[in-house]
Amino acid sequence: MAQVALAWVLQKDGVTAPIIGITSLENLKDLGAVQLKLSSEEVKSLEELYQPRAAFGFV
Repeated sequence: MAQVALAWVLQKDGVTAPIIGITSLENLKDLGAVQLKLSSEEVKSLEELYQPRAAFGFV
């Protein structure tokens, strides 16, 4: 699931380098997202679930 989330972020305009945390060698597999390309239908499906919220805290 993390690879899908990273692939979605990387397909957004203006995003060039998302900051990700790697706390174990297992997390390195998530870097495979740079090679994952989502179809327009997949992006649409993901964005239907996304509900933007106002930022809070330190922004």
